[in-house]
Amino acid sequence: MTMIAEPTADRAVVEMDEDLFGKTAADYSVEILRTFEPPEGYYLAFSGGKDSIVLKAMADLAGVRYDAHYHTTCCDPPEVVRFIREHHPDVQRSMPPKTMWQLIVDKGMLPTRTARWCCSELKERGGEGRIVLTGVRSEESPRRANRKIVEVCYKNPTKRFVHAIKHWTSADIWGYIRGAHLPYPSLYDEPGVTRVGCVLCPFSRAVEFDIARWPKIAAAWKRAAFRGWEANRLKGRSIPRLFANPEAYWTWWLDRDAPSPGPEECSLFGN
Repeated sequence: MTMIAEPTADRAVVEMDEDLFGKTAADYSVEILRTFEPPEGYYLAFSGGKDSIVLKAMADLAGVRYDAHYHTTCCDPPEVVRFIREHHPDVQRSMPPKTMWQLIVDKGMLPTRTARWCCSELKERGGEGRIVLTGVRSEESPRRANRKIVEVCYKNPTKRFVHAIKHWTSADIWGYIRGAHLPYPSLYDEPGVTRVGCVLCPFSRAVEFDIARWPKIAAAWKRAAFRGWEANRLKGRSIPRLFANPEAYWTWWLDRDAPSPGPEECSLFGN
């Protein structure tokens, strides 16, 4: 599905800070989007988070063609899933070939900060042969700050990325959302919540909050962790040598300050 959306009145009058050239962050995004628009339109990666909400709004404001895609991970907050269905019905939902729980067993390990296979397997699918719009922003990390606005995917050279809001700050994002009255997931309004990614994401430190808020999803993580530990034991792989039992492995994974259990931690796939 390809769509062309016209800018709304609200979006057109949002007040934003201007630079020395009289341009706002939104002005630069519109220029980027119009400059690199392909004839077939963009493949817009949509997660339902604040950055993808603004990215989609910028594509609408620029009047460029795009089709938006949401790749479910099976451990997304239900509130975000409902938000996308209600406020962005044009976004196409794609289910992965295998669920997070199946992948944990197949790989014999939970995703970690140093072995984050989950994004490539679940979130970064799709867009082959297309120009993909992302919500990557420089402020998020030094690594992302070093990325170019236009890049070729090193895993799939047929896929190119355009990071059209790379220059936006978090203040810019929230200023635009509130100024344009854009709907956003209600989770952002809860104390301490700054991101609405996967439940128990290895990069999130809100472990206790996630377990209490979504106990069924947390239980699914734990079951998969136990099955992954057992699969490794049967194959003679690393994890059982590093953790005496699946409960010890699960407890270590939940502790975001836990040190590496050994030199094999970054290569748990191996023997």
